[in-house]
Amino acid sequence: MTMLRLQQFLPYRLSIVSNRVSDLIAGSYRSRFGLSVAEWRLACVLAERGEATQAELAAATQMDKLTVSRAAIALTQRGLVRRSDHPGDRRSRLLALSATGRKLYAEVAPRALALEADLLADFTPFERDALAAMLVRLETAAAALHHHPQEAPRAAV
Repeated sequence: MTMLRLQQFLPYRLSIVSNRVSDLIAGSYRSRFGLSVAEWRLACVLAERGEATQAELAAATQMDKLTVSRAAIALTQRGLVRRSDHPGDRRSRLLALSATGRKLYAEVAPRALALEADLLADFTPFERDALAAMLVRLETAAAALHHHPQEAPRAAV
């Protein structure tokens, strides 16, 4: 029988690293700004794009629709996001950061970038570039397998 060693299993290791990094950064903006991870992710996408629908936000953040909906409601209730009618789809609404939301983003983003810089401080520029390239390759491979899952390996008879 083949033994799976969890500490050496890539999906597990990626999950652990992702959780630790996310918790570190989220802790800084949760305590000071009252933002959840989902709310911060939506704010980042809206800052980059200007406006988006909830479906676009779900796709961009890889979060489920319910999480996106709850985060969008919370941001709207706090006056950080405004909703407007979608000109091409009457069933959909466009979300955008309000002036207050843009101000908050401008305050939080440099802190998040500083934490990222601290995490990567011991990496050489070459290692940073290599890590970024490897992450892109892993994302691409995972997306390809998600869209075209292969049959699970079968034991020899």
